[in-house]
Amino acid sequence: MRAKKTQASVLAGKTALITGASQGIGLALAEALAEEGCHLVLTARSQEKLDRAAKRLRKGKVRVLAAACDVRSPEQVRALMAGVRRQFRRLDILINNAGIGHQSLEIAKLPLESWREVVETNLNGVFFVTQAALPLMKRGGAIVNNLSIAAKRVFVGSSAYNASKHGALGLTNTLRKELRPKSIRVIAVLPGATDTAIWNTLWPDAPRKKMMTAETVAEAVLNALKLPADSTVEEIVLLPSAGVL
Repeated sequence: MRAKKTQASVLAGKTALITGASQGIGLALAEALAEEGCHLVLTARSQEKLDRAAKRLRKGKVRVLAAACDVRSPEQVRALMAGVRRQFRRLDILINNAGIGHQSLEIAKLPLESWREVVETNLNGVFFVTQAALPLMKRGGAIVNNLSIAAKRVFVGSSAYNASKHGALGLTNTLRKELRPKSIRVIAVLPGATDTAIWNTLWPDAPRKKMMTAETVAEAVLNALKLPADSTVEEIVLLPSAGVL
C-alpha cells in the first residue's frame, strides 16, 4: 500500500527575512518557517549567534543567509538588502522582530542615551528595514511587525519602550493602508509577557513560569501567514492565560 504524499506547505520555497533572529521569538519564528520549507535571511547584531542558528536551520532544501546587521544603521540595512537581492532576488516575507528594552526608570530619571537607543531600534529600525525591503517584495508578500502589548498599553518605568511600540503600531497601520493596492499583507503582532531575554533588562524578577513561550507566538504568526491570499489577519493579540502582563 502506497504511503500518502505529504502536502507541500503554501510557504515552501518562499524567502523570509527575520530581524533579531538569533534568539527568542525571532529564532522561534525562523525554526517554524524552516519547517515549512522557507528560505531564510537571519539578521541580528551578533554574527556568532547567527552562525549557530543558521547551522541548525540548514536542512534539506532550505537555504539560509546569516548576516549581522544593526537595524539602527541605514547603511548596514542597505548592505543587507543587497545581499538578499544577490542570493534570493526577492523577498516574500519580512518579519521586523528586533527590539530592546531598558531598565525600569521613571521619565525624570531615564538617561537620554537609553531613550535614543530604544527608539532607534524599536521604531527607526522598523522603518529603515521596511523601506529598504519594499523594492524586493511583490504582490502576495507579507510584512509582520512583532511589537508588544505595550503598543496599546503603558507600563510605568518603560516610557521609551512604550513610546517606541506605540509609534511602531502607527507605522504598521499606515503601511497596511499603503500596501493594500499591492496585495502585500501587513500584520501587527502584540504579544503579552513572553519568556525571552528582554526581561533581563525590563524586569529581572519577572515570573517567567507564568509567561508564554516564544514558540507560542511563532505558531500564531505562522497560522496567519498560511491563510489564503484573499484574507488576512491584521492584528494578533496574545496574552498569557495566567494574567501576567
